[in-house]
Amino acid sequence: MHAELERWRAAGAHFDYLGFNVFYRSEGSGPPLLLIHGYPFNSWDWAPIWPTLARRFTVIAPDMLGMGFSDKPFAYGYSVHDHADMHEALLAELGVRHCHILAHDIGDSVAQEMLTRHDDGTQSCGPVRIDSLTWLNGGLFNEVYTPRPAQILLSQTPLGTAASRMRRFVLSKRVLDRVVDELFGPYTKPSQEMRQIFNEVLEYNDGKRVTHKVGRFVNDRMVHRNRWVRAMRNTTVPLRLIDGPADPNSGRHMAARYLEVIPGADVVMLGDDIGHWPQIEAPAAVLEHLLDHIDRVGVVGGEPHALR
Repeated sequence: MHAELERWRAAGAHFDYLGFNVFYRSEGSGPPLLLIHGYPFNSWDWAPIWPTLARRFTVIAPDMLGMGFSDKPFAYGYSVHDHADMHEALLAELGVRHCHILAHDIGDSVAQEMLTRHDDGTQSCGPVRIDSLTWLNGGLFNEVYTPRPAQILLSQTPLGTAASRMRRFVLSKRVLDRVVDELFGPYTKPSQEMRQIFNEVLEYNDGKRVTHKVGRFVNDRMVHRNRWVRAMRNTTVPLRLIDGPADPNSGRHMAARYLEVIPGADVVMLGDDIGHWPQIEAPAAVLEHLLDHIDRVGVVGGEPHALR
């Protein structure tokens, strides 16, 4: 295992989620900040911004089931709802009663579900107040989301099942490198070292055998689109989208749809050459705009209020 990835793993812990081991990292002593990673990798995606965040917040970042260093059961019904249940269970395990959230990719969908439950009073492990929510690139609106052909293949049944049986070829490092390169901006392509780390994360505990099952979360986006968007339109939780416009999946076109759909939308567009992984491609800019968003929300006496 790459030394940097091993250090990340060694600094983490596990908790029991319904009989499965879920890996998470937690560091810092300030207000809780939950980081919800993307598909198909893991919490290591947050490494470039982690040290700065940990100096100010209690940063909590799990690996979802089927990804990263968490268990990857094959006979399992992966879904956005279950991922949300897991995050809520972890917050309960750690005694967290309120938090800020930063989400990316599939994490956006998980955060949409968590926001909906928050506003409906249907959280699975007791009430946890969401103080603010910041989205990075992700499929917030299924009608304009444009996944890569490989993701479409993996999310279809039985095509995804067939592809998983041929994972040595369909999910080879060469194919993975090409797909990842397409999602990064033109001048922010991942290094060979980073490509190797991505591949090791995906291969950990034979993860490629369940990648197609985890990838079916895109179907949840269609089923729950209106429910989630209704919550986004009506919530009083402060929301901000920080978007890398060069992302072919959820870049400029997703931000444009956000502005159309969300009243009073707060959208920050990063540089034109930033793609799907802003926290990796433009960490300083993400930190600037995330902290600016959080700083606009004060917490006095345990209750959030807008700073004037």
